[in-house]
Amino acid sequence: MIEPSSLPGDPTELHLRISYDDELWDTPQADTLERWNVAVLHRQRTHDGGQDPAPSSGCVTANCPSCTVEDVAVGSMAFYRVHLDRGRNAYWAMEEESEELYETAQVLLDPQTGSFTSEVSELLEYVGSALLVMDRVTLEPQWRGHGLAAVLGIEAIHRLMPGCRAIACSPGITDLSSQRLRDRSEWDRVNGKIAQGWESIGFRPYRENIYLLSPASQELEEKRGVLRGRLAELGASWRTAAS
Repeated sequence: MIEPSSLPGDPTELHLRISYDDELWDTPQADTLERWNVAVLHRQRTHDGGQDPAPSSGCVTANCPSCTVEDVAVGSMAFYRVHLDRGRNAYWAMEEESEELYETAQVLLDPQTGSFTSEVSELLEYVGSALLVMDRVTLEPQWRGHGLAAVLGIEAIHRLMPGCRAIACSPGITDLSSQRLRDRSEWDRVNGKIAQGWESIGFRPYRENIYLLSPASQELEEKRGVLRGRLAELGASWRTAAS
C-alpha cells in the first residue's frame, strides 16, 4: 500500500453528501428506478489565501478570522435503487436506462416478471424487495491506492440499503484517462485490485462479473467496523507524517 504521507490530506476528513436525483420523474421508469448521487468531499482549511492540508481543527488560533473551512469534491458515486414490485417491469426499465444496468438485469432478473430469477432468490434472504446497484465509484487519482473507495462505499451502502434484498456491482475501471492502462496486463491487474476492494466489504462474484452482497449479511457490519478502524489508523499515520 502507498505510504499515508502521499495522501493530499487527512483521510478522516473525508465525508459523504448523498442526494436523490429526480431526473427520471417524467420517464416511464420513474416509479421503478431511483438514482442516488454521492459526493465524496474532503474538509480543507484555507488560511491567508493558501490551502493548508492539515485537519480543519488544527488552526493554532481558535476562531482564526483568516481561516475558513471548505468542502472540496474529491470523488463521486452513483447508485440505483431498483423497485421490483412497483411501476414497470424492472428488467426493461434497467435496459432503457443504461447499458451497465441492463447487463446487471440480464444476470439477476427474469425478463418476463422483472423479479429476481429463482436461482438468485435462493441465494438471498428475504429482508426487502428492492435491488441496490452500485453503478459507479470514482476518486481523484491522488486519493487512490489506500483502500478508501471500499471505506466510503460501505458507508454509502449502509445508508442506501434499507428495503433492499440484494446489492450488486460490476467491478471495473471507470477512469480511462490513464495512459498506463493501455497495457493489457496492467489493465487486468488494476481490475483485479478493484474487485478485491469490493470483496473486502463482502461482495462475492456471482456470474459474468456481477457481484452480489446481501444486506442481511453479518459480514457486512463486521467489515464496516474493520474498515472504520483502518481509516482511523490511516488518518493517525498521516497526521504523524505531516507533523
